[in-house]
Amino acid sequence: MRRQRTDAAGPPVGKVAESAGQPVESTSETAKSPLDAAVVTAEPRLRGWLHAGWTPVVAVACTVLVALAPTGAPRWTSLVFGLTAVALFGTSAVYHRGRWSTPARTWLRRLDHSNIFLVIVGSYTPLTALLLPSRQAAMLLIAVWSGALIGVGLKLFAPTLPRWVTVPIYLALGWVAVAFLPQFLANGGPGVLALVVAGGLLYTAGGLVYASKWPDPSPRWFGFHEVFHTFTVLAFGCHFAAIAWVVLGRQPTS
Repeated sequence: MRRQRTDAAGPPVGKVAESAGQPVESTSETAKSPLDAAVVTAEPRLRGWLHAGWTPVVAVACTVLVALAPTGAPRWTSLVFGLTAVALFGTSAVYHRGRWSTPARTWLRRLDHSNIFLVIVGSYTPLTALLLPSRQAAMLLIAVWSGALIGVGLKLFAPTLPRWVTVPIYLALGWVAVAFLPQFLANGGPGVLALVVAGGLLYTAGGLVYASKWPDPSPRWFGFHEVFHTFTVLAFGCHFAAIAWVVLGRQPTS
């Protein structure tokens, strides 16, 4: 009796990932050929869990901050900060942990990357509004929000831009306020400045990990993307502490 041939290479990658209970990420948006578009890779088992666990913590912390903030600029800027933070971590968790159709996954990916721009300017908003004179604050906020909205547009409608293009845009937007650090020091104090700079450095380190895909300690469990997520969690913690310090302990300058 003739024996049926089997594929020596084993089952398709997608089936292996499905049997392991892991989501499979399509690389169609970054594919360079039809063959690339057909390739799927299994994600590390811990993909998305950091942000999934961090989202409720961020939501509760930001809600408390808004509730305790003085009325006026401290409160509404804290609300902006909180909404952008919850959008970032929540969308990331939903995108990375869910099983989605290809169209849904494509748009969740775009939203996930777009929210990075929003959390950058969301963090800027209370610090700038409360630590800079009104004229300087308005100029800086117009500049960073304009840049962020352009970045969101690129991520939503030109998603195939390579990482070496988009990551420098993230970093440039994040560090555009470096010229105002002396005012942050004068009006916020050394503690606030140290937290702001530390958060910026951590976000920068995470961006470099994301762009280079290194280090990649355990592709099966905790890969380079999880390292990137770790940096975002730590960076947000620094910026939340700085913003809470300013919002709850100081009044806006005129």
